[in-house]
Amino acid sequence: MQLNYEVTGPDDAPVVLLGSSLGATQAMWAPQLEVLAQRFRVVTFDHRGHGGSDVPLGPYTIDDLGGDVVELLNTLLVEQASYVGISLGGAVGLWLAQNAPDRFNRFALICPPANPAENKQMWADRAAQVRAEGTQAIADATLSRWFLPEFTATAPVRQMLLDSPDEGYAACCEALGSTNLLPGLSDITAPVLLVTAESDTSIPPETVVPLAGQIPGAHLEIIQNAAHLVTYSHPEVINPLLLTHLT
Repeated sequence: MQLNYEVTGPDDAPVVLLGSSLGATQAMWAPQLEVLAQRFRVVTFDHRGHGGSDVPLGPYTIDDLGGDVVELLNTLLVEQASYVGISLGGAVGLWLAQNAPDRFNRFALICPPANPAENKQMWADRAAQVRAEGTQAIADATLSRWFLPEFTATAPVRQMLLDSPDEGYAACCEALGSTNLLPGLSDITAPVLLVTAESDTSIPPETVVPLAGQIPGAHLEIIQNAAHLVTYSHPEVINPLLLTHLT
């Protein structure tokens, strides 16, 4: 299983991995890349089934997606890194914090779904729709969840979603539909920054805020006037938070 990845920044700097949203590629981190790469060796990657990564037949599991990231560290000969993830990438981050604690020293998890399995049927229905009709069938609804109406610079993200392999997107939906990471939250030992967006209807704040009380020492930030893909729409708020937490 080969993940598509790129490395940016000084070779001798601390390593940070960036895990993307469902239906997005590593290109979604463009608003963060230049800032982070001044201080870190930044590894952006596409989840399995996305972008330039392999697209095995689904369904996938969160173990598959998290294991891919650990294997990427091994490929890069990196013993320890920090991890930033949003949405699906946030769920992967929660898995890594619980299952590979020796490989990661801190996490920034943005709009992370900790128990997407509670909406198992919704994920199954979306997977079936995308397999039957392609990602274009869900593009408008997805963008309306990702951004507030006043944010109009959405064309690159829409294209990312339209270009997403249908099987990979569907199989990652099935991974989310079988994932419940709540039982292991109290075992997380790494410093965690949790970020939620005030107007996120995909992963509502009321599902993220309680995680701060369940993850020991977690720090919570609520971003005002923002929807789900807050890294893309509000880099002027997110980037300083990431720099502060990661350094």
